Parts: sequence; C-alpha cells; structure tokens
Amino acid sequence: MSESTAETSDKNVEIWKVKKLIKSLEAARGNGTSMISLIIPPGDQIARVSKMLADEYGTASNIKSRVNRLSVLGAITSVQHRLKLYAKVPPNGLVIYCGTIVTDEGKEKKVNIDFEPFKPINTSLYLCDNKFHTEALTALLADDNRFGFIVMDGNGALFGTLQGNTRDVLHKFTVDLPKKHGRGGQSALRFARLRMEKRHNYVRKVAETAVQLFITNDKTNVSGLILAGSADFKTELSQSDMFDPRLQAKIIKLVDVSYGGENGFNQAIELSAESLANVKFIQEKKLIGKYFDEISQDTGKYCFGVDDTLKALEMGAVETLICWENLDIQRVTLKNHSTGEEKVLFLNSEQEKDKTHFMDQETGVEMELEDNLPLLEWLANNYKNFGAGLEIITDRSQEGSQYVRGFGGIGGMLRYIVDFQSLQSYDDLDGEEYDLDDY
Repeated sequence: MSESTAETSDKNVEIWKVKKLIKSLEAARGNGTSMISLIIPPGDQIARVSKMLADEYGTASNIKSRVNRLSVLGAITSVQHRLKLYAKVPPNGLVIYCGTIVTDEGKEKKVNIDFEPFKPINTSLYLCDNKFHTEALTALLADDNRFGFIVMDGNGALFGTLQGNTRDVLHKFTVDLPKKHGRGGQSALRFARLRMEKRHNYVRKVAETAVQLFITNDKTNVSGLILAGSADFKTELSQSDMFDPRLQAKIIKLVDVSYGGENGFNQAIELSAESLANVKFIQEKKLIGKYFDEISQDTGKYCFGVDDTLKALEMGAVETLICWENLDIQRVTLKNHSTGEEKVLFLNSEQEKDKTHFMDQETGVEMELEDNLPLLEWLANNYKNFGAGLEIITDRSQEGSQYVRGFGGIGGMLRYIVDFQSLQSYDDLDGEEYDLDDY
C-alpha cells in the first residue's frame, strides 16, 4: 500500500471516529448547565485559557442552586486538570468536552474527553450548557473539495455539486429552443437569427445562474467546475465572454453526456472520475470495484464475512480491510473467572440479546462480560497492529450498497492467497478458539 493511500486511509478512519464522537456527544444531555465545550485554536496560549477558566470558576461560585453550582465547579476543575497535561496547544488545536451527563437509565455519569483534531480547527469556543456543542467538529468533516457541475442540453440546464460522496442538485430550469428547421412563413435568415438569439439568451441565463450559485462573497465556493452536455452548449459557455472569468479559471473538464438533467449529472460524475479522483464518492466506487474484480477473476486474494476476515487479519494477510460505516456487529469478550478462560464472540444486535451465548458450554457456568465494543471501533483502534489499511465505506453508491447487502459489509483484499476451507477444517480438529458467527 503506497504512502499516500495509507494517509488517505488513516484520514478516513479519523473522520469516522469524529463522526461517531459527534453522534454520542449530540445525544448526551445533563442536568443544569454543567456540560463544558472548550475549543482552543492552534497558536493560542494554554496560560490564557487557564486564566479564563479561573475567572469562570469565580463566577460559577455565585450560582444559587447548590447542585448546579457544585456540578459546574466540578466540570471546570476537571477541564483545568486536563489542560495541565498539555505544555502548549497542539499544532491542530485542542478540543475538550467535560461534564456530567444523565444516562438512559437515569444515572449520572462523568464524561471527560480531550483530543487534538486531525486537521486545524480555527474556532475559539467556551460554552457551559445542558448539552455539548459540536458545530465546530461538524465543520471539520466538510470535505475540502466541493465540485460544481453544469449540465446543459437543448431542453434545459442543471446545476449541482459533489462533495465527498454527497451529490446535490442546486437548481434546474427548462428552455424551449427552436429546432434547426422552421415551420415556414418567415425567411430562412430571419429564422436563423431568432434561433441564434434564443441560444445566446440561454447561454447568458446559464452564465448568470452559475455566478449566483458558485460565487459567494466574490469568491468561488467550489474547488473545480465540470461542464457537461450533449450538444456544443458547454463549449459555447466555456468560451463565452458572458461566463464569469473566476468560474472560467475553475473549469476542470468538458464532458460529453448522452442525457440532460439528473441522468446527465450522474453520467458526468462517472466520466469526470479521473479529474475528481480525490473525491470520496469516486474513491469508494474504485475501491469496491477493485474488490469485485478480485472476486470475478477468482484470484483467491479476497475475504468476506467476520470469520474469514478476522482469521486473515490475524495472519497478517489483509492488505486493505473494507468495512461499512454502520456495521452492526459487537466484539464481546467473556471470562469464566473459575477457570480463567476468555472467549471472544462477534454478535449482531439481535444475537447480543440472547444470553445463551454467555454460557460456558463445558461447565454450564454463565461467563462474565469483560468487554463489549462495536467491531468497527475495535478495528479502527487496532488495524495498524495487523499491518492492514482500513477503508470505511458507505452504502450510498451502487457498489457500496451491493457490498453491504451481498458480503455483510466486512471483508478485505489480501496480500496472498489464503485457503479458508483448510483453516476451517484445522479449527474443527483443534477445537474452536473463537465462537464466530457468520454475518
């Protein structure tokens, strides 16, 4: 795996971790205003923040409600202790979430999270509320590369954007342009002149709409622009004096498509794939397409399902691990304290409710739960130990959806051929080390 591919894989895992964190933080609620959200941008001083917290501590001491006062003071103290672990603000800034939340069971639980984001966070924030504020983290997830699309044909124009694996239609309109041949009653020259005039007005309308949609505060809001169409309208637009020079400079590619509208938009995304190679949507399609190629050519250098994938991972055979972002499998560790034996199970949410999995088959004793973690989270924390790259995919693309439905959302591409049938028969002879449920 090349260095740049490994970097992309690591970045995607970081993005997934932040998404997961945002989801849990947004769901958290507390009593009173004892939930602190603190974001320190790069280049700020720890001393300044410490002084600000000391001032806040003094102010919070005046809160009338005793319970609320104590919980706010406790949260500020926890943040102060966390800050002492840092000599200076990390290069990408520092994010701290701290406070007492109320769990689903109605119990109080202390939360204390501090981390350096995966890219610079240029926001300064201190808020004490009954919830955590994650808006700045959500902004981090926005893909830097947002591409604009203009799809033009004789029936109308469509304006859209592609960012990461999200495509959006911003605006579309239809036009009624005269065909090349008139119905009589006017001279050929007059008809041609009217026809050219209507085409000219159409190109002008597209150029003006593009400025409204793709330019914000005198700056282009897209990293690049793709012009697509079935006739020569796109070429006419790209060379027209009416087309804003700022947008002209952003044109990446002109694409010939067979359709207009949304079908043309989808086709334009496919055809401009190479130019947009760094967009996640295209990366995902390429990655899963490569995986499907291994299967169709029957190279033997692929695996799928929890059982085979984890065996291949332990052998160090997995080069690229491919997992669905919403994988519904828990990694459950059980321990029989009388014998000291540990057992690892991989269960989906339905199987997890069935407590017969927790029984030791030999002794009939119920084993104690040592650890229960989503499998994807465990893989995200441990994939580097197995020498593998981890790609977290969605099911929004056609290939992604096929991978999730057909292969259970977990699998990988291997460095060398592994004979899983031989391994299975060896396991049967040797006594199973894992109780793995096929998914």
